[in-house]
Amino acid sequence: MRLLEDFWYGNIDPREYDKSSCKEYKEAFRLITKNEEKLQATFTDEQKELFSRYIDCVMECQTIAECLLFQHSFRIGVRMMSEALGEPLSKEQ
Repeated sequence: MRLLEDFWYGNIDPREYDKSSCKEYKEAFRLITKNEEKLQATFTDEQKELFSRYIDCVMECQTIAECLLFQHSFRIGVRMMSEALGEPLSKEQ
């Protein structure tokens, strides 16, 4: 049960995963950063504050979406394991 112990003690964070090996992610992130810097350079102080609040809201939504995706994916994984062990669960479980 080493995996469960690591999870319990916080040694595993399901939000962390290796993005460095995905070239598409790295390129998209590079473009986001480049365009954000260009955009912010044109902002007034008031616009910078508004944009900062906007980014905070987007990050909050992204965090919620990632949590929902994790839960859904975990449930699918459990159902797959159950079927692999010959004990299929109903979709509601």
